[in-house]
Amino acid sequence: MASESHQEHAFHPKDAIAYTMKSTFQVGGAGALVAAIQNTLTRQNVGAMGFFLRFGGTTATFAAMGASYAFASTVSANLRQKNDSWNSAVGGFLGGSMIGLTRRTMPAVLGYGSGLAIAAFAFDYTKTSLSGQKNDPTVDEYERKMMMRKNRQRPIEETIAELGEGRGIYGPGYEERRRQRIKENYGIEITTPLPAERWGEHATKS
Repeated sequence: MASESHQEHAFHPKDAIAYTMKSTFQVGGAGALVAAIQNTLTRQNVGAMGFFLRFGGTTATFAAMGASYAFASTVSANLRQKNDSWNSAVGGFLGGSMIGLTRRTMPAVLGYGSGLAIAAFAFDYTKTSLSGQKNDPTVDEYERKMMMRKNRQRPIEETIAELGEGRGIYGPGYEERRRQRIKENYGIEITTPLPAERWGEHATKS
């Protein structure tokens, strides 16, 4: 269940300044890469200075987004003393607002802020994956699949009740019941043990 996977753990305060500086350089570096691509693809020959003069705002916007997101989410976590998805939503709103400020309209500020807040909340709630919660890396994949198979397996008694024994389906004590049926129907008593290497016997014993 989703509620079980988001249980609260002991909160440890975070360094807002250090996290903000780290995010500023990281996201700002990504913005510089985007600005360099924009400067390269422009039709006009603006030269290397176009990276700073014409597209420098892209780098600044990315850096402001990273700084505001990191600072707001960390401060929210420290004030609330909780590590949950709402901290990412707060940071996402302020980070998205930085994009809206470049449009210089309040609807853009609210729109971009709300959009990034929803996206950040969803990514954090799903553990950075829109496909759902990731598997525990400490659990062996084979053991996990075998456990899931056992949870979905029907009891052997239920299968025998519907299909009966035979055709590879054998319940516990099948050999004894078979000896008894042969003795009752044909009057032959089997004293030698029947082959025990049956798929059903191993399946029920395991």
